[in-house]
Amino acid sequence: MLQKILDDESEPVEGEEHLAALTAGDRVPWAKARLQYFAKGVNKSSLDAIEKAAFCLTLEDEAQDYDPNDHTALDRFGSALLHGKGYDRWFDKSFSLVVFSNGRIGFNAEHSWADAPIIAHLWEHAITDDIVSIGYDDVSVCHPKYSYGEDGHCIGEVKIQPPNPIRLQWEISEQCCNIIENSLQVANNLLEDVDLHVLMHNAFGKGLMKRCKMSPDAYIQMGLQLAYFRDAGKFCLTYEASMTRLYREGRTETVRSCTVDSCNFVRAMCDKSKTKEEKKALLSKATDSHQQGYRDAMTGKGIDRHLFCLYVVSKYLGVDSPFLKEVLSEPWRLSTSQTPHQQTDKLDLVKYPQHISGGGGFGPVADDGYGVSYVVAGEDNIFFHISCKKSFSGTNSFKFGKRITQSLSDIKDLFDL
Repeated sequence: MLQKILDDESEPVEGEEHLAALTAGDRVPWAKARLQYFAKGVNKSSLDAIEKAAFCLTLEDEAQDYDPNDHTALDRFGSALLHGKGYDRWFDKSFSLVVFSNGRIGFNAEHSWADAPIIAHLWEHAITDDIVSIGYDDVSVCHPKYSYGEDGHCIGEVKIQPPNPIRLQWEISEQCCNIIENSLQVANNLLEDVDLHVLMHNAFGKGLMKRCKMSPDAYIQMGLQLAYFRDAGKFCLTYEASMTRLYREGRTETVRSCTVDSCNFVRAMCDKSKTKEEKKALLSKATDSHQQGYRDAMTGKGIDRHLFCLYVVSKYLGVDSPFLKEVLSEPWRLSTSQTPHQQTDKLDLVKYPQHISGGGGFGPVADDGYGVSYVVAGEDNIFFHISCKKSFSGTNSFKFGKRITQSLSDIKDLFDL
C-alpha cells in the first residue's frame, strides 16, 4: 500500500499541497474556515478521515541523520520534526510519524492530550519490539516469521493482498486557498524565527553525576542556572516540568528551579575568591533545595497549578486579583523539561548503544528566552534541545549550548573527577 502511494505521480489539486498549513497558523482563521469550507460534502468526508485516524504518517523526500562531524546535522533533524515546512505536518493530530527518505524516523506530537512520558513510553515500546522482538540486528534471535532481510524488507510472502490506498478528495475554492496561504505565511514567520540547536553532550553523563552523590536532574538544573547567568548576566524565572502521575489524571506541576540557594551557588561559581569547598557546600544546599521542590511538585505541594486554579475561579466569580495578574504575567525566560528515557526495561542500552534516543524538544516560551529540553541517555550521554528566537538578538541557541557544556564541566571540576 505504501509503495502505491509513493508511486502515485498525480498532482495535488488547487490548494491541496499547502492545506495542512491551516493547522499551523492562527486558530481563529482555521476554526472559521472549518465551518465555512469543511462542514459538508467531500471536504467534510476527507477531514473526517484525517481526524478519525489514530495518527498521521508523513513520508519525507529529504534525508536526515546524525553526523558526528557536523554539529548542524542534528539541528536540521530536530527542526524537520519540530515544524517541518509548515504545511507538511497535520499539527492538530495527536502525533505524526515522520519517515525520512533514508529510513530515519521521528514524530511530531500535539501536546494537549499527553505529556512527554506517554509519548516516550509509546516510542520505546514500538522501537524495542522492532529491534529486539522482530530484529534488524540479529536475525538469529528473532522469530523467523517476523524478522527483516538485509534489504530492510520483511521476510516472508504476502498472502493477503492489501487494500488499495484511497486518495482524499478536496474541493477548495479561491477564497479558501487565500486563507490557506495566509496561514502558511503565519507558519513560515514562526518557524523561520526558531533557532534550534540539538547538543549531544558525551563528555560524561549521569554515571559521573551519581559519583558526585548528586541527582542527575539537580546537577543539570544547576548547570542551566549557571549557564543562563553567564549568558544573560542575571537570573530569571525558571520552569521545570514535573509529573503528577501519582494522582489520577495527573499531568504536570512546575518546579521553580531558580531559588535563593541556586542563586547563591551561581554567584559563588563566578566569584574567584570563593574556595572549592565553599562552592561545593553551596552546590549541595542548592541541589537539596531543588530535589525538595521536585518532591513537593510531584506530591501536590507545588505552587503554579494552585495559582492557575485560583485564576480560573477568580474569572468565574468576576473577581479582579492584582496579585494573580502580576504573578501569572511573569515570563518564563528559561523553560526546561527532562524527557524521560527507558520508560520500560525492554531495551538494554548497553547491548544496543546505537539505539539511544535523542529525545525531543519544544520552542521557547518567552520571546527573549530559551526552551531547553534534555534527555539523560544511558550512563554517558545527555542530549539538550535548545531553542530561542532569532528575532531577539540577546539569545543564541548554539552559544547557549556552549555555556551549558562549560557549566557542566565546571561543576564536575569541583569534585576532582
